[in-house]
This record gives sequence, structure tokens and C-alpha cells, in this order.
Amino acid sequence: MNYDAHRDFVWLILRPWILLPRIIYLVFTLSIFILRFLFQGNSKDKVIQKDLAIYLLETITKLGPCFIKLGQALSTRPDLVKQEWLDQLTNLQDNLPAFDHDLARGIFKNEIGKSVDEVFEYFPKQCIASASLGQVYKARLKNDYWVAVKIQRPNLTFIIRRDIAIIRYISVLIAPLLPLNLGFGLDEIIDEFGICLFKEINYKLEADNAERFERLFSDDKSVTVPLVEKDLSSHKVISTSWIEGTKLKDREILLKNGLDPTSIIRTAVISGIQQLLEFGYFHADPHPGNLFALKGKTGDKGNLAYVDFGMMDSIDDSDRITLTGAIVHLINKDYYLLAKDFQILGFLSEKEDLNAIEPVLEEVLGGVINKDVNSLNLKTITDKFSDLMFDYPFRVPARFALIIRAVVSQEGLAIKLDSSFKIIRFAYPYIAKRLLTEENEELIEILMDIIFDENNSIRIDRLEGLLEVITETSTIPGKDLIPVARNGVKLLISNKGSEIRRKLLLSLIKDDKFNANEIKELFKLLTRKFNPIEISNELIKKFSPLTVN
Repeated sequence: MNYDAHRDFVWLILRPWILLPRIIYLVFTLSIFILRFLFQGNSKDKVIQKDLAIYLLETITKLGPCFIKLGQALSTRPDLVKQEWLDQLTNLQDNLPAFDHDLARGIFKNEIGKSVDEVFEYFPKQCIASASLGQVYKARLKNDYWVAVKIQRPNLTFIIRRDIAIIRYISVLIAPLLPLNLGFGLDEIIDEFGICLFKEINYKLEADNAERFERLFSDDKSVTVPLVEKDLSSHKVISTSWIEGTKLKDREILLKNGLDPTSIIRTAVISGIQQLLEFGYFHADPHPGNLFALKGKTGDKGNLAYVDFGMMDSIDDSDRITLTGAIVHLINKDYYLLAKDFQILGFLSEKEDLNAIEPVLEEVLGGVINKDVNSLNLKTITDKFSDLMFDYPFRVPARFALIIRAVVSQEGLAIKLDSSFKIIRFAYPYIAKRLLTEENEELIEILMDIIFDENNSIRIDRLEGLLEVITETSTIPGKDLIPVARNGVKLLISNKGSEIRRKLLLSLIKDDKFNANEIKELFKLLTRKFNPIEISNELIKKFSPLTVN
């Protein structure tokens, strides 16, 4: 069944024996928790905080899958949630109460057509993990081949259909009471959530998602995706190869297992940015229960495995390019262009005067943007940006709800493993390298906005900043600049580089006079950054047949 807000609302209204008891239960349960939170939330007594955290976990668990999903998102935010609460909320990822084992075996037989005893050499009597929508068993097929078998919780379609309809109905009622702009579009965001939840409980779709995701990362040895066992998968059962790794729940556990948290974070962030800004297809639920650290490294990146591909989403090419530009414009303090990006993405109405919005963005965001881009994190930016939602005509488009959830969850996970983590530290070098090496016409346009000002003068400092940020976190800077040098020359002499060549020529002519100062500065920069000896040595190492990788 697919999500349909109008149909499900009518279905629920016509069944008051379902609607009224559930609303009463939700209001009663949430009211008790809110009262307890008001009285005990600020207590410094660790025992009280632990008891409150346990009560929060029990409350969310009893409320069901829709609320558990919210709790999972909170469990990745150590910068927002107290540690005592985090310790309990992480149980929402894969340590929820399991449903009856015999019932799980029955669902498997109904879906696959064979019992677990007919299919497996070994099938355990208890699940190894239990999450919001299903529980996972580690079973063995012939030839000692281990698989993960996820079986869906019973009656899940009914539960999600009922609760999403109620949540949406309540949100429509309270939206006018919320501060200006915050309630606008709330129903659309809930609709987006509902659509994704209904997709997530279709395990056949999840199997297709996993195979698509594997194809995207087939050439990246640092990212592992489990293989789907199609013969043992259906709408309510999905079987994949077993991943033997360490969950990204605790930094100390990673260290005890000989794993480098920073290298794992690097892989998680770079692969996440790739999904969002390069592939246009991303894992929308990257909480610690869905990510495993694996032994070994691939260069300076740790090896990482993704699991659970029920909540996936896409972003179209236009949004991908605009988002890339927005990140660059934010870091470069181009607030008018940033306002334009917000308008294109739908965060601002097309009728808004961008000249009036530009100083607002500069005032609110200018304080958190400084020369050291590595100091930035999303929490700082989103805190400042939330101020705009009260007083200015900003809104969150529904299609960005999952994108924001995924990125914020990923940053929260990274902060949990490394408290000094800054997402831009790894994300911006990746974006800079793409701008300087790819021949995508839209990216070239963004690159020209960076390098040339409105008078076609070369911004040497901006170009130098891009080159520096590429090499800043690299263990072998010369090696990272090789593709930049190669693709830069290739771009300049190609048809797509015609506009760059034109602007370079215009920079030589100022007021009908020949002006070589900018070209000289550019040449000095390139000579300084692209040291011929260093790059030659890297090329020899890279292509020598005697080099051992």
C-alpha cells in the first residue's frame, strides 16, 4: 500500500473506534512525559536523569514506529541531547523489544514459501537485533555462508497508516499556532515522512535500493554494501550477505578493535557528500545501527559498510548543482548569491527581494563564517538559520526534509565519534576538487563565480583558498594536486573552457589597456602550488611499474 494522506484521513475518520482511543492514549502519554520533563529535566542528579532517560525510551517504544524514527534521529545528536538520554536512545537503533519468534518464522514461511528449517542449515532461536520495523537474524546457508535475515513486524501497515494520519491531522490543527513560518508546510513535511515510511516497509523495494547503492560504490573499495539474496527476499522479508564489523556507536569500542574513528568518519562524510552532490541518490537513515566499521583502510579512508536501505531518497540534478553552489557561496560570503540559491531551492519565495535578504543573511550567518572553513559545523549554521525562520519568509521545502535529516544525523554521528569534528573539514575539500576537476557546465559556472568578480578580475585569494583546502587534510598534497593540474589544462583547452578563456583574456584588458599583473599573480600562485619537482616525483611513484601499492 502506498501513502495517500486524503485517503488515510477519510479511512481514519470513518473509524472513530480506532481514532479516538489512539488520540486519547497519545495525549495522555505525551502529557505525562512533558510534565515529568518540566519538573526533572533540569535536575543535575544523574540518577534522576537516568530514570528520566529510561522513561523516555519506554515512552517512545510504546508509541510505536513513527515516534521511534524521531527518537533514532535524536540518538545521533550528542550536541543536542544529554549523555544519559543518549545512552538510552541508542537502544532505539537496534535494541528494541523483539516480537514473538514463532510469529517471525511464520511470516518467513508465508512470504518465501518454505520454512526456515527447509532453507537454512542453522537458524537461531533469537534475533540478533530488533529495530522499529523489523528484527534481524544471523542465519547460515550451505557452504558456511552467513546471511542477515530481516523479518518485518506484524501489522505494520495498519500501525503506520493510523499514526501518520493522526500526526498529520494534529499538525494541521496546531500549525496556525506556531511562530510565523514554522508551521507553514508542516503537513507537506509529514507527507514526505509518510511516503518514505511506506516505502521502507516494502522490502522488495529495499532490495532494489541496495543493489542500486552497490552499483554506485562498486569502484570504491572503502565502501561495502551487502549482497541481496533475491530468492530469500519478498515484501516482508529481506536477506543479504552478513556484514562482520563494528557498529559506529562508541569511539572507545572502535579504538579497542584497532579501528581509527577519524578515518571512518572521513569515509562516512565523503560518501555522504558523494551521494548527495554527485550521485543524487542517498541513504536517508545513516544512524549508528546502519553503519559498520570494517578492518583495514583504503588510503586515508577507513573501510565502512552500509546496511538497511529502506529509507532512501533522490535529489534532482538542478538541486544538486544549486546546493554545491550554496555551500561555496556560504563559505565565500557571497550572500546575494546565497540568497539566490535559497530562492532557487524553494526556501524563499520567487517574489522576495533578494537585495533585502542579503544583509539579513550577512548579519545572521556572517558571525559564524571566518577564514578557517574547517571551524564550521552544521549545528552552528542551523542554530543561526533557525533565527531567520521566526522573522523572515524562509520555509523548508518538503523535499528537503529527508536531506536535512540525513546530513544532520551524519554530522551528529561524527561528533559522537570525534567531539572536535567539523563536517566542512572533509566536505569542502571534496567540493573544491570537484569544481577544479570536472567538466560539468553548471560546476564550471560556479567555479567562474569564485575565480572572477563582476569586473572579470581574477580573485587570486579565492583560487588559492580552493587549492589550499584540497591539500590541507591530505597526507600527500602533491598527489591530490595531480588530477587538478591534469584536468585544469584539459578544461582550459576544451570547448567547455571557452568562457574561462574569454574571462582570462578580459582580465588582461582593463580600461583599454594591457594589464598583466593579475596573470603574473596567477602564474606565481600556480608555480608555488604546483611544484614541478614534487608533482614529478608523485607521477613517477604513481606510474612506475616498480611501485608497490
